[in-house]
Amino acid sequence: MSTPWHVLGAGSLGTLWATRLARAGLPVRLIVRDAERLRSYQVAGGLTLVEHGAATTYAVPAQTADDPEPIRRLLVACKAYDAESAVARLAPRLSADAELILLQNGLGSQDAVAAQVPQARCISASSTEGAFRDGDWRVVFAGHGFTWLGDASHPVAPIWLDDLDAAKIPHEWSTDILTRLWRKLALNCAINPLTVLHDCRNGGLEQHQCEVATLCAELAELLERCGQPAAAVNLQQEVERVIHATAANYSSMYQDVANQRRTEISYLLGHACKVATRHQLNLPHLNQLQQRLVGHLRSLGLPSD
Repeated sequence: MSTPWHVLGAGSLGTLWATRLARAGLPVRLIVRDAERLRSYQVAGGLTLVEHGAATTYAVPAQTADDPEPIRRLLVACKAYDAESAVARLAPRLSADAELILLQNGLGSQDAVAAQVPQARCISASSTEGAFRDGDWRVVFAGHGFTWLGDASHPVAPIWLDDLDAAKIPHEWSTDILTRLWRKLALNCAINPLTVLHDCRNGGLEQHQCEVATLCAELAELLERCGQPAAAVNLQQEVERVIHATAANYSSMYQDVANQRRTEISYLLGHACKVATRHQLNLPHLNQLQQRLVGHLRSLGLPSD
């Protein structure tokens, strides 16, 4: 029997992966926060995937972190700020040859998770797939995208990529995953905070082209200084393309703020500003953007870290 996929985090991407893996007949286990959430899940009867307007429920077995079943393959799909503590709680269950797939936004959480489980192989992922929850234990597949996976310390691809083929999860093994992660971080830093501060969909940023261009120039400077010149190539054109292509969408940070949820600011804008300081790089507009966003979050009573 093939190795079970343990999925930590029943947010949009975790649910999207779990339902497609289950649909392909692969063994999946959902790890939920506590006994109360487990009861809620059991009442719901499974995870529901809504695709092309049709809803299908998959009875994926669920468990809490305290379950005794060993874990060999763990998809970490929780928020960046929860990943380190959530994985630390599961560390005693990880087998000697465990592999973790990290689906977090931004940068910083990947290293923190790897430090918690030095015996495990940690594989980073960067996804452009679009999904949102329209109810508890439900996900709407909003936009077909692509997922890049890679391991900066071990470039050989794992054999379980065959499972992703079976589940029809479009993917590619990247031998330069850090470039992908930095590129996505820059895109998020140029778009997400501005959608929150200007209270608009992504397309609304077409009214703020000068501000976007200034941020892109500073972010490109940061990428160059960090040894990621490939991630800086044509950054502004890519940001403008994404803004146009996703004009009707609300950014993930906008949605977090609108739903009174903690944002991942520390792993996006916060990480970029922290690295700039470490390199003694003066990026006034990026720093000002962070200060404005922190002030805005505090004014709403939301965490600013």
